[in-house]
Amino acid sequence: MHGLLVIDKPGGMTSRGVVNRVQQWFPRKTKIGHTGTLDPLATGVLVVCIGAATRLADYVQEMSKSYTSRFRLGVTSTTDDADGEVTAISIETPPTRQKIELTLESFVGMVDQVPPAFSALKVLGQRAHSLARQGNEVQLAPRPVRIDAIRLTGYDWPFLDVDVDCGKGTYIRSIARDLGAKLGCGGIVQTLRRTRIGPFIAEQGIGLDAKSEQVKLLPLTTAITGLPQVRIDAETERRFRNGQSIRNSLKDALATKEIVVVNEGGELVGIGTRRGAEIHPVLVLNL
Repeated sequence: MHGLLVIDKPGGMTSRGVVNRVQQWFPRKTKIGHTGTLDPLATGVLVVCIGAATRLADYVQEMSKSYTSRFRLGVTSTTDDADGEVTAISIETPPTRQKIELTLESFVGMVDQVPPAFSALKVLGQRAHSLARQGNEVQLAPRPVRIDAIRLTGYDWPFLDVDVDCGKGTYIRSIARDLGAKLGCGGIVQTLRRTRIGPFIAEQGIGLDAKSEQVKLLPLTTAITGLPQVRIDAETERRFRNGQSIRNSLKDALATKEIVVVNEGGELVGIGTRRGAEIHPVLVLNL
């Protein structure tokens, strides 16, 4: 009962709603949590952590992500997507594909992005979307986000299709909104699908209509793909689980300070940090 699931989230459902459905596949007291909110309008990859994997959720959240989205120009929305109250903008001449491509280039790199007012971020202890639904004016400060690439894959006014590769905390709705503002015509997300989180891809996703016997958990180590790994014997495992440092067999050739520790069977024991010639435990999984 410890591992990860890749869910292919359907549209019209909150991420919390997905967790509630997944809960039905497991014993009642099993710990379950998702690794990054998807808007109700969005579909695609939602990684769900089961049991001890919930302690590794932050590692999944830090992974890069990929999306495919259809933007609608010539309108604005209270939520920056098609689920909100949409207002048409009068446009004399639609922007050309060349202008759109040049404008999209300005979003690539490390940029300051203002999150949508309707988001799960907290303002004075409350979710921004809750305040916005109550009619309160929500002003969120810009935050630095990393956008690796935006590819324009199709354009037929007022719709344009894009693929986006980005880092943690990037809002595709904000890209659509800000693109529309720069073009002077408004813009919202019409459709959105997350196709990848780190190594987790949409093709792995299972639907919520699956039977419990069809559910196969991915191993805990998939949550920390990319970190260096050491394998230890039974006696060293006992000492690590008891909070003792162990010898660092990886030496100093690696730039990262975090190291994954697995036992002789390849099962995750925990995560440690380098301290000279030793690995000090910072997270130990006693399953």
